[in-house]
Amino acid sequence: MAINTPKQTSHLKREILVRLIKSFLSDNFEENTRLIPYDMRPKGHEVPYRCCIYKERAILRDRTVAGLGFSIEETEDSTLLSDLAKKAMERKEPEENPLTVLTTACKGCVPSRIYVTDLCQGCVARPCVNTCKFGAISIQNGKSVIDPAKCKNCGMCAQVCPYQAIQKIIVPCENACPVGAIAKGEDGHAQIDFSKCISCGKCVSACPFGAVHEKSQIIDVLKNIKAGKKVIAMIAPAMMGQLPCTPKQLKEAIQKLGFADVYEVAQGADVTSKTEAAEFVERLEDGAEFMTTSCCAGYNELVEKHIPEMKPFRSDTKTPMYYTAEIVKKENPDAVTVFFSPCVAKRREALQNPNVDYVLNYEEVGAWFIALNIQVAECGESEFKTEASAEARNYCVTGGVAKAVQTLLPEEIPAHPVVIDGLTKQSIRDLKKYAKNGMCDLGNLIEVMACQGGCLGGNATVNAFKPALKQVTNYVNESESLKGSIKSEK
Repeated sequence: MAINTPKQTSHLKREILVRLIKSFLSDNFEENTRLIPYDMRPKGHEVPYRCCIYKERAILRDRTVAGLGFSIEETEDSTLLSDLAKKAMERKEPEENPLTVLTTACKGCVPSRIYVTDLCQGCVARPCVNTCKFGAISIQNGKSVIDPAKCKNCGMCAQVCPYQAIQKIIVPCENACPVGAIAKGEDGHAQIDFSKCISCGKCVSACPFGAVHEKSQIIDVLKNIKAGKKVIAMIAPAMMGQLPCTPKQLKEAIQKLGFADVYEVAQGADVTSKTEAAEFVERLEDGAEFMTTSCCAGYNELVEKHIPEMKPFRSDTKTPMYYTAEIVKKENPDAVTVFFSPCVAKRREALQNPNVDYVLNYEEVGAWFIALNIQVAECGESEFKTEASAEARNYCVTGGVAKAVQTLLPEEIPAHPVVIDGLTKQSIRDLKKYAKNGMCDLGNLIEVMACQGGCLGGNATVNAFKPALKQVTNYVNESESLKGSIKSEK
């Protein structure tokens, strides 16, 4: 599963979001926002994480900047949080790139490298020397020595060492990124190359210091609700597994936040399933060897930036979020739409879709419930206007998309699903091979999920995978099959 950001950093994010929301709802948003780092670390307070209270306040200040929706890289250190709060109130639309790096929180890890520990026994067989293809290892004074100028960090020597004396030092964010979009800058701190970044969020989950941060849009949403606008929430299926309540209780709780209505994104997933199934049939009849799904925003970014040769094989069908937003805007032309997301990638997708105004992740929604003291498990139940299918509600689980498409295929069209369960360097190499060869020897319907486990493994989920899966599975089992609903329509 996805690496979960340590509890301490998650708690800090949540506390800052809670304080930001309470500040917004107070009589003096700007001043109360300015005081957040000082209220969290008052004079004489114990310093739990860093060297001094001033360092902790600096980091809390930067987390608040991200919580206000601004980039750390483009914000002057001297700018007061009160000024940024005022600027957030004047903002018309979110900033382009959804991630920012808190240099104050970044550890500035040592460079990634392979090194020989004191456990080296100077084996006569020399497995490390004989395995290295680059001539980077030699024996000096009876011990293996690695020449960093020749070493390619392939790790083969570490794999063959019988004493496990050769180890690899990794930089967590760099190691987690499947496309090499994050690396050390000249100052030694992490920097994101957004021309490469696919917004998969793996660096957010991997950093044990919480230095890679999403830029929140919660102030923008709060502004629209306060202005009396009709704000409608669109909740992705993965959210049904995040909180200790029923889906109908969740809808009621969201409406208590001030949302005029709540739509299931599974409604749009049913449109995706039907459209993609029809497209799959057409492609196979035209002689195509395989087709990949297109519902994962992270995968779509990967294709656009790193595997353009995959475009002819990727489905042209839009994502569930796209179709849901289209439905919402058609039924409510004046509405402000807010997508509730388990990952970073949907923020990027939303920026390219005029029907989606804002995106909140599950961490932000959870903080909002805390700020307003809403106990979701104690809420009443509110019905959804449109019932979605079991297959659509299972989209958030690896294999769910392919299963939904397969359910709608005619018997004479053979589908052999292949599942890419999380984008890694290896799975990307596999996808490149399929695109280059024009075929996949494992099957003809390839489902690609950026996160291991599906959307339930997204970086912004708040519940552990297994209990979340259990809740979603129960909801799926209570729902009607897509195939059954189509027969009843006929």
